[in-house]
Amino acid sequence: MRPRERRRIGNETEKHRWDRNFNDLLQELRVAQTGIQILFAFLLTLPFTNGFPRATRFEENVYVVALLAAACSTAMIIAPVAFHRALFRQGRKPELVRYAHRMAGGGLAFLLIAMVSSVLLVTDFILSRTVALVLAGVTALFFVGLWAAIPLYRRNLIGLADEEEDDELIGDDPKRSDPGA
Repeated sequence: MRPRERRRIGNETEKHRWDRNFNDLLQELRVAQTGIQILFAFLLTLPFTNGFPRATRFEENVYVVALLAAACSTAMIIAPVAFHRALFRQGRKPELVRYAHRMAGGGLAFLLIAMVSSVLLVTDFILSRTVALVLAGVTALFFVGLWAAIPLYRRNLIGLADEEEDDELIGDDPKRSDPGA
């Protein structure tokens, strides 16, 4: 952490920082969990629809990939809750936060696979295979761009001008913390 960032969080203790990090992570997981649960529910009901018997072997395979990826994503997104229950009141919040962070990343990776596979499944069902593959590829690039490329760029390549702009937006008050950090 850079000195200027330490100054922004004021007199936050190490314990408070880990609590804040865990609460921030839980809020993020709640957003992802809702989306994956809706997708998973859709995928679970799909084989019981009238149109599913018309699916080709390729579409059935894509369906299985989407279903299993959604299941893995659901498990990984919910895993921090079970881990928290196991470690409750043991003073191991840093371990919990690190574990939950890894599970969230893995859950989002499986969610990406589930989303792209679902797009491929639906578009292959209604369009040509070539168009479906192109649209699934564009979807994958879009998700990777929004979920990985842009955040990593902002994390690793922020220029001095951006930091100065952040100072103007947040102010240089050492008692204020950055709500987006």
